[in-house]
Amino acid sequence: MTIGKGRKIGTVAVCVLAQLLIAIDLTVLHLVLPSLSEQMHPSTTELLWIADAYGFALAGLLITMGNIGDRVGRKKLLLIGASLFGVASVITAYAPTAELLIAARALLGVAAATLMPSTLSIVRNVFTGKERAAVIGVSSGLTILGFGMGPLVGGFLLDHFWWGSVFLVNVPVVVVMVIAGALILPESKNPAPGRIDVLSVLLSMVGMVGIVYTIKEVAYKGWGHWDVAVAAVLGLGCLLAFVLRQPRLAEPLMDLKLFARRAFSATVGTTIVAMFAQLAVSLMFAQYLQLVAGWSPLKSGLAGLPGMGGAILGGVLAPFGIKLFGRAVTIGLGCALSAVGFALYSGIGVTIVYTDLLAAMIVFGVGLALILTVATDTVLGVVPKARAGAASAISETATELGGALGIAVLGSALGALYRSELVIPPGVPPEAISDTLGGAVQVAAQLPPEQGALVLANAKLAFVDGLQVTMLCSAGLMAVLAVSALFTLRGVPKVLEDPEEEPAPVPVAA
Repeated sequence: MTIGKGRKIGTVAVCVLAQLLIAIDLTVLHLVLPSLSEQMHPSTTELLWIADAYGFALAGLLITMGNIGDRVGRKKLLLIGASLFGVASVITAYAPTAELLIAARALLGVAAATLMPSTLSIVRNVFTGKERAAVIGVSSGLTILGFGMGPLVGGFLLDHFWWGSVFLVNVPVVVVMVIAGALILPESKNPAPGRIDVLSVLLSMVGMVGIVYTIKEVAYKGWGHWDVAVAAVLGLGCLLAFVLRQPRLAEPLMDLKLFARRAFSATVGTTIVAMFAQLAVSLMFAQYLQLVAGWSPLKSGLAGLPGMGGAILGGVLAPFGIKLFGRAVTIGLGCALSAVGFALYSGIGVTIVYTDLLAAMIVFGVGLALILTVATDTVLGVVPKARAGAASAISETATELGGALGIAVLGSALGALYRSELVIPPGVPPEAISDTLGGAVQVAAQLPPEQGALVLANAKLAFVDGLQVTMLCSAGLMAVLAVSALFTLRGVPKVLEDPEEEPAPVPVAA
C-alpha cells in the first residue's frame, strides 16, 4: 500500500492515540482502586475482578476481532470499536455497584479488543522493513508513556472530582480519534476472507475465562472448592478442543501454522512471560505509593513519570539495538534490564526512598520498551500482510493475557503473602483487616489512635514484605527469560522482509 508521507504521519498519530487510550484506561483503574474500596467496599475477589475484567475480556476477544478486521476492514473495525469505547466509558463512570462496574469494565474490554489488532495491522500494511521497526519503536515508547499518563491524569481528576471522572475523559479523545481516523486512515483487509467459526470463538472465550478463574481462586482460597474444579476442567477442556479444532478448519480462528515460524512462536512466548511479570507492577505500586507512603493520587502519578521517560528512550533505542546486536540480543538485554529493575524494586521499605524508586523505574522502563518494540515488530514482520490482523491479534493476546495473568497470579500471591505476614493486634476482628491493605487502612481510621496506629503499621509491614518477595521472584523470572531469548530467537534476521503469502490451507473436516 503506497500513501503519502503526510498521511503516513497521520496514520501513526491515530494508531498511537488508540493505543494510548487503551493503555491509560488500563492503568488508571489501578489508581482508582483505593477510592473504589472506600466508596463501594468490594470484597477482595470483586476488587481483583474490577481490575481484571477489562484485561480478560480484551484478551479473550482479540483473536476473534483480529480475524473480523481482516475480513470486514481494519479501519472500519477500529472506528466501530472506538465509538463503542466511548459509550462504554460513560457507562463505567456512572456504575453504582461493584457488580455493574465489573460488567462495564468487561464491555470496555470488548471495545478495546477491536482497537488493538486494528492499529497494529494498519501499521503492518502501511510500513515495511526498517521503517516499520522505527514506527513501532516510537509508538511503543509513546504507548508505554500512556501507562504513566494514566496515573497522572487519574491523580489530577481524583484530587478534584469523583472516581468516575477518570473514565469520562475518554469521550473527547474518542471523538477526535473517530473523526481523524475516518479522514486519514487507509482501509485494508484480506482479499479472500472466509467465515468466522462461531464454535471456535466460544471455545476460546470459555477456555480463557475458565483458566483465569481457576488461577485467581486457587491463589486466593486454594483447591478443594467445587467451583475451582469445575472452572479448571472447563477451561482446560475448551482450550484443548479449540487447539484440536483449528487445523480441521478451512479458515481457522487461530492459524497454528504461524507458530511453525520459530521467530513468531518464540516472540509470542517471550511476550507472555515478560508481561506476566511486568504489568502487575502498576497495580502493586499504585497501592504502595498511596496506602503505604501516604501520597495523594496526583503525587503518585507524577512519581511514575521518570519510568515512562525510560520507556520512551527504550522504544527509540530498540531499532538501533536490532541493527547493532540483532533481535535476540536486544530482547535479551531488555529482559536483563527488567530483571535489574525488579531487583531494585525489591529493596523498597515501609519508609519510601524516592531516589531508589527512581533508578528502578528508569531501568525497568527501558527494558520493557526494548522487549515490546522488538517483539511486536518481529511478530508482524514474519507473516504476510493478508494475515496482519490475525497475527496482530495473537501478539496483543500474548501481551494482554500475560499482563492479566500477572495481575491475577502476582496480585493474588501478594494478597496471600500479606495475610500470612500480618500480625493482628488483640481486640481487632481478623476479618476486618486480613483481606487487603485498603481494608486495614479503613479499619485503622475508625479505631482509637494508639490501636489504629498499630494496626496500620502491621498492615504496611506485611504488605511491603509480600511486595519484596514478589519483586524478587519476578526478577528471577526475567533473568531466566533473558537467557532463553538468546537461544529461542537466535538467527532471526535483523531486517524482516515481507514474506510471500502461502497457499490457502486445505480443510481436513468442517
